[in-house]
Amino acid sequence: MIIKRASDIKSSEITDKSVYLRRREFLKAAGIVSAGAAIPGLLVARAEAAAQKLIYKKNAAFRPNEKLTPYQDVTTYNNFYEFGTGKADPARNATNFKTRPWTITVEGHAKKTGTFDLDELIKPHALEERIYRLRCVEAWSMVIPWVGVPLADVIKRMQPTSKAKYVQFETLHDPEQMPGQRGFLGGGLQWPYVEGLRMDEAMNPLPLLAVGLYGEVLPNQNGAPVRLVVPWKYGFKSIKSIVRIRFVESMPQTTWNIAAPHEYGFYSNVNPEVDHPRWSQARERRLGEGSFFAPKRPTLMFNGYADQVAHLYRGMNLKKFY
Repeated sequence: MIIKRASDIKSSEITDKSVYLRRREFLKAAGIVSAGAAIPGLLVARAEAAAQKLIYKKNAAFRPNEKLTPYQDVTTYNNFYEFGTGKADPARNATNFKTRPWTITVEGHAKKTGTFDLDELIKPHALEERIYRLRCVEAWSMVIPWVGVPLADVIKRMQPTSKAKYVQFETLHDPEQMPGQRGFLGGGLQWPYVEGLRMDEAMNPLPLLAVGLYGEVLPNQNGAPVRLVVPWKYGFKSIKSIVRIRFVESMPQTTWNIAAPHEYGFYSNVNPEVDHPRWSQARERRLGEGSFFAPKRPTLMFNGYADQVAHLYRGMNLKKFY
């Protein structure tokens, strides 16, 4: 099997930010953004922080020469069932979602547990930008400049014990703010949304706890105020609006595996050789590259991150452990 490396991406696919820059100029002209506005940390709720910039450093190790998905697509075409099952529902229904104050509770097999303000866990001065692909199980993908901190750095500060074999994450459960959590509006899923990683996966350098994208505060519909980004797994593993982190000894339950275990396994690595029961995963459509009928591209093993993560699954049957 030939695995395309990130370094093999053509230089002709280098990022074109013109769409994004035009958007910012429009916002400035409309008085929504003040020129040079910047916030030193996470600070305020998205309703008050629209189009405000974050202060961060660019991580040169995670800047592939790929064209970024337009900001408009990134922020209006989302899977966030807490706000509805349609791709446009999150942008429409999350407008007034309150993301401040925000705390995260750390539980389980760790020396440092308790409830922490978000800024205690996500140090504003440590923010960095990483450009990652995100591949959705429905065969569409994006390339996004995320801003956040490595998950491994946060985990180290919590000092997990030797009994911590897995990390489980939990999304906010608030049906008053999240209409998709009411009745069957969220596709019949069990709430709150939960996801998990094996400890060595979580400690890999790639996973990011993101608080922004395109240099700005994370929009509500994209998982504000903090979400996980695990670039070699399908998008539903990158849990949004996190309020709880648990260090556990046994493999934790995950929302989509509970809902449809024959379709969604615990690992959920991007693997073009393992089809979803209802469609092929061999090819994908990159949003922002033409119409819905534009040609698809081949899906890369581990979403193109095989060099960094293939060793985590050495000797595993990836069709059995899907």
